Order: sequence, then structure tokens, then C-alpha cells
Amino acid sequence: MVKVYIDGQEGTTGLKILERFEGRNDIELLKIDESKRKDNDERRKMINSADFVFLCLPDDAAREAVAMADDKVRIIDASTAHRTNSEWAYGFPELGADFRNKIENSSRTAVPGCYASGFISMVYPLVKLGIMPKDYPIVCHAVSGYSGAGKKAIAVYKGENRPADLDSPRQYALSQQHKHLPEMQKICGLDYAPAFNPLVCDYYSGMVVSLPIFTRMLTKKYSLSDVRKALKEFYEENGSYFVKVMPEGEPEDGFIGANNISGTNMMQIFVNGNDERLILCSRLDNLGKGASGAAVQCLNIMMGIDEKTGLI
Repeated sequence: MVKVYIDGQEGTTGLKILERFEGRNDIELLKIDESKRKDNDERRKMINSADFVFLCLPDDAAREAVAMADDKVRIIDASTAHRTNSEWAYGFPELGADFRNKIENSSRTAVPGCYASGFISMVYPLVKLGIMPKDYPIVCHAVSGYSGAGKKAIAVYKGENRPADLDSPRQYALSQQHKHLPEMQKICGLDYAPAFNPLVCDYYSGMVVSLPIFTRMLTKKYSLSDVRKALKEFYEENGSYFVKVMPEGEPEDGFIGANNISGTNMMQIFVNGNDERLILCSRLDNLGKGASGAAVQCLNIMMGIDEKTGLI
């Protein structure tokens, strides 16, 4: 039995990780005394008493926690702090054997961001397979439930006297400085950061990340079926269980809801449009494959057990 500590377990991601541990008898959860959760001496003690530590913290606090940890402690960081650090494993095993092997053998793993997960699931294979050039001028749109905004925002959305504009989708990150952009660019090997247009909407969880593509700007002329086939084969060859490329004709009703697979660790990739203009969409739960689910999946891989444990 391995010992696991969650630093920041009172936050949204930490609470979801705890939920996913219910019923598991292969881990021992270490819990800090509530009155001491900001006591660095006690945090250090808890961190170094564990085999695996989840960091569900702001970036600076996550870096501080890493500095407290002995080398023997294996860390899974759900913050933005280490996602572009090449010394850390990037926690998206479906991208290939090199990603999976690094997660399995590393003592430091960074969990991808939620928007970044959807974006990378589409762009990384296209660049890797030589279909999309690295200098493609990408524009990416996304909608997400409000749970990704944190506990304070959740309280506002659920409040009785909330502002009327919360009834509608709200566009943000208008300065093009969203915190997920660095990993979106680096992991995909892009020459330029994408123009990113996220919206937070009036529902709890789930997201759709959308990628419009002009086929004339790809490395050569690819049809819609060519792109779908390439993505499908990429994930099948990498033994993906959680990431699925949806078949032709999906969705049947022509609508892609953002919350259909909330509560799961699944990710669905849709390829629609026509041979001139494609719309690729990646649907996931921002609290699942976009946060806690991905973190637990990484833990399972690092433990050397079935990665689906506690996730299906």
C-alpha cells in the first residue's frame, strides 16, 4: 500500500481526487490537521511522509512544496508551475510511448491544463504526423463550465443575487495571456502561440475546445476523412482507452454539448466540416481528464498498475 498526500485537498481539484479514491484499498491517504494546513513545517512533514504527493495549489505554493520534498517523494502537480519544464514528465500518456514512459519512471509529473488538454489532443498529432505545419496560424475557441474558475467563482455562480451577465457565456483572457498558452505552444512544437478565445458559461462542468482548420493551409491537401483517419490511427496505435476519435456522422443531431461526459475521465474528438474547412472539437470534463482524472491516471501509471483504476 502506498501513502498519498494531497497538498491543497480542500480545493476543487483536490476534492475531486479524494472522490476518485473512494473504494480504493491500495492507497493510504495522509491528511494534515486542518489547523496546520498552512504551517510549512507540518506541510514538509506530511509531504516527506508520503510516497506520492498531489499538488492542488497556486503556482508559487506548488513551487514551494516541491522545494520541501525529498528526492524519494514522487510529485504530481496539478498547477501551471511545471508544465513547460522539460525535466518534468507531461501527464498526457496518450500522446505516445515517450510521454507514457516518462510518466511511469519520473519522480515529477505535471498534469496538463484543461483547455490545453483539449487543444493538444488535436494539434499535437497533426503536427507530429506532418499534417499541420508548425507555423500554422491557429485560432482556437473553447467553452467551459464555471467550476474551472475556482471556489470563489463557483460561489458567485451559485449565489442567489449573482450578476445578470453570469446568465450568458462570458469571453475572457482578452489580452491573449491565458496561462495555458505556453504549454499549448511548447508541447505541440508550434512556432507561434495560438490566438485563444475561451468562454466561461452558466453550467457546472465540462468543456469543448474547437479548432477550425483550412485544409489548403496544411502541408498538403488533406480531406476530412484523411484527418479523421490519421487521428483515429494515432490514438489506437498509442493504446488509448480514454481518448476516442468519434466516427463519421457524430454527433448525429449536429450539436456538441459541452457537459455530456462530465464526471468521467473520457475525451472525445470530433472531426466535422468539409474538405475545405474542418472543425475539430475535443470534449472533456474540465474536472476529469482536464484535472483530477488526469492526475489519478498519472498516479496509476507511476504506481505501475492499470491506469483505469478508480476512473471507470
